[in-house]
Amino acid sequence: MKWLAKLNFSGLRRLFADAMAERSSGNGGILRSRWAVISVLALFCALLLLGWYWSREPQQFAVTDIYTNDTPVVTGTTTTATLIKVVDILLDKPGGYTANDMLPPGIWLDNTPNWEFGVLVQVRDLSKAMREAFSRSQSQSTEDSDLALAEPRFNVDHKSWAVPWPESEYGDGRDYFSSYQQRLLRDADSAQFYARADNLRYWLATVEKRLGSLSQRLSASVGQRRINTDLSGDIGATQSTEAPAELIVKTSWFKIDDVFYEARGTCWALLHFLRAVEVDFAEVLARKNARVSVQQIIRELEMTQQPVRSPIIANGDGFGLIANHSLVMASYISRANAAIIDLRDLLSKG
Repeated sequence: MKWLAKLNFSGLRRLFADAMAERSSGNGGILRSRWAVISVLALFCALLLLGWYWSREPQQFAVTDIYTNDTPVVTGTTTTATLIKVVDILLDKPGGYTANDMLPPGIWLDNTPNWEFGVLVQVRDLSKAMREAFSRSQSQSTEDSDLALAEPRFNVDHKSWAVPWPESEYGDGRDYFSSYQQRLLRDADSAQFYARADNLRYWLATVEKRLGSLSQRLSASVGQRRINTDLSGDIGATQSTEAPAELIVKTSWFKIDDVFYEARGTCWALLHFLRAVEVDFAEVLARKNARVSVQQIIRELEMTQQPVRSPIIANGDGFGLIANHSLVMASYISRANAAIIDLRDLLSKG
């Protein structure tokens, strides 16, 4: 929507001048009609500008700057605080949460709700990992009470505009995480965060699948003929229904920008979570000599956040004259995903 900055308001000024002329001539009916047109056009322009302002993506932040100098930092607090900060931005950015808006300009927006969904998916995955792995010492240990209440809150339908309200549920989830964070700082007997290699591998396995799916959806912007490899590797494997040996995969033209901005939201949230993991799992990563691997993943994800200087998400052929933004995004995500696979393999070794 960058073209809004170049709107020419000469037509609106001309209507205003004509209305003032009609007022001086005493023609009330025509005057009221002109003022009505001016009001509608002014309101429309104001909503467009407000929509443009709401569509700006939030800036990145430093996870180490969340705390003040007098706040103690213990294992797990950086990851927890980063998750809370990401949820705060999701709910409190300009325009607030827009995915379930039913009034303009929110209902007109398309890219921002998809960006929000990408962020939300990563919040869901990390909150699940914290509930099931990071906060538990063994598979038979009791789950944390706050995390058990927080994780389901983020699974509310992100487009629901009636009860339950997503904003309210996500806010409650954030508050439960804040309670867990306070207990990490003050009550070690009731809350723990276990920074172990196996816990980190658990979360990275989910991230790996998310990025792999996004990479495939982005690559399908130009359409591909793919060999069906669903059952490869196991001669005795079966599936519920027969599938052709060759598949044609193509993302709908109307969904290309949706997938692109979902990927940007996913990468934006994920790079912050990995920065926090780099802090909380510092000893584990150092012992495995894997810190540089995490930094390289973050570097690839940072490249996905470069400014989009095109007014539309172009869908040119792979080697065609017009750019294909989806393929560029898929390239960075695929490289990050490959590095995550290598990192998981490294963490599994003694």
